[in-house]
Amino acid sequence: MRTRSLTAAALNERPVLLMIGLLGALWGIAVAAGGLTSFYLCASLIACTLILVDFRIGVVLLIVLMPISGSSTLFPHEMFGVVGLNPLNLLLVGTLFSCLLHAAADRSLPQFLPQPLLWLYIVPIVIAGAIGSRHIHEIAPALLILFQGLDFANAAAYLREWVAKPLLMVVFALLAGAAVAKSARPEKLLIPVIMSMCIMDVLVPVYVAHSGMSLNQLASSEAREFLSPLGMHANDFGRLYASAVALALFTWSDSESRGLRLALLLALGLSLVALVLTFSRGGFVAMAVATVLYVLRRFSARTLIITCVAVGGALLFAPQAIYERLSAGQGAGIDAISAGRVNGLWLPLLPEVLHHPLFGNGIGAMLWSDTMRRGAGTVTLAVNHPHNAFLQAALDMGLTGLVLLCAYFAHAWKGLRAMAKDPDIPAGLRGFFQGAAAGLVGMLVSDFTDSSLTPRPEQAFLWLAIGMMYGYRGRQSGAADIAQDESRGGRT
Repeated sequence: MRTRSLTAAALNERPVLLMIGLLGALWGIAVAAGGLTSFYLCASLIACTLILVDFRIGVVLLIVLMPISGSSTLFPHEMFGVVGLNPLNLLLVGTLFSCLLHAAADRSLPQFLPQPLLWLYIVPIVIAGAIGSRHIHEIAPALLILFQGLDFANAAAYLREWVAKPLLMVVFALLAGAAVAKSARPEKLLIPVIMSMCIMDVLVPVYVAHSGMSLNQLASSEAREFLSPLGMHANDFGRLYASAVALALFTWSDSESRGLRLALLLALGLSLVALVLTFSRGGFVAMAVATVLYVLRRFSARTLIITCVAVGGALLFAPQAIYERLSAGQGAGIDAISAGRVNGLWLPLLPEVLHHPLFGNGIGAMLWSDTMRRGAGTVTLAVNHPHNAFLQAALDMGLTGLVLLCAYFAHAWKGLRAMAKDPDIPAGLRGFFQGAAAGLVGMLVSDFTDSSLTPRPEQAFLWLAIGMMYGYRGRQSGAADIAQDESRGGRT
């Protein structure tokens, strides 16, 4: 009998082994025929197959890959000449499809998209995109010469690049929230978060080491585009690393697991090194804001002493290049400190807000503004965005859109703070949410000199935290519904 059962088991395994062998052979043939592109395609399709069984597999992969996807040199943005066909989008679509199937099956679909996110954030962006799609042929000719990708073939191409693509970050956040709502132990999602941080953290140091550039060269104003071949500007990397520092610091402080604390300490150290190498003043400001909030949140004599010693030691041993970067423009006026943004960009663009004060002139309104078409100012002809997230929102969406977006981030901050104080949430995750709240404040402060209030790659970790916040709200709502149903059943 034992021999027969072993034989039957072996026979049952043969089809599985045969399928694995055929899959491996087809993969090998595809890679040999199509090269690395076919490898990416096959890997994405295999991942999507697994995701159909459990969409949380896709969420874990997205957590690891989403911040890295901003780097055009690491991931292809198209495959086989099809725009938008890339590994990340395939993974995102597959995960979304599987998530919606599961949500439809357990009737949780109405909870997938929170109303504040829809009406305060998504709708204003979509409306601004619709307005802007009418002006794409009015972009200042000088900008079309200076910057690639602004000569949109049609309105659909514009909407794909400037509306749909950024909102994929919001979809990522919603999927993360759905995974939290469906997980027995959501705190395990911190593991892929730390992995993602560490991968991103080594990217810039390795690139800098391979380049052979000195710190003095990196700190110069002429080197601001040095990291651009990695897919993001140095200032974008700086804000990404600043948010990673905030998340790692607060989570490390609250975590009760020794292994997790060691991993977070590693991520924190790597994030600080990477942030320094960006020489991004906006990133430094965001990190400083998060550090001050950490001291205030954990205020005690011990915390104050340790922070002062750490900051004092860092300033004492910091290379001269950092001081030179931080002091750039000091003594020459606010315009010099802002790298010429005040007189050369912000003041010339400010009257444009009054041309369309309520609803703006569409996403990217600066590109076809009268100021840009006339060439007013000296800096405006060298940039394609206002270098001020709030001014950009006022230009693109009007004062109405600016108020709505600011209201949304206030809502998100309050939600993150509420999660950080919830005793029913594991300690490590409470610290994670507190770090996200601090990182969000730091991001908004640094947004006065750059970035955008609409989704951008450097906001990946913050959007992940916001999505997880919604996921925990879904868990609490589901638990309340179950308790209410049980109480009704008991009364009957």
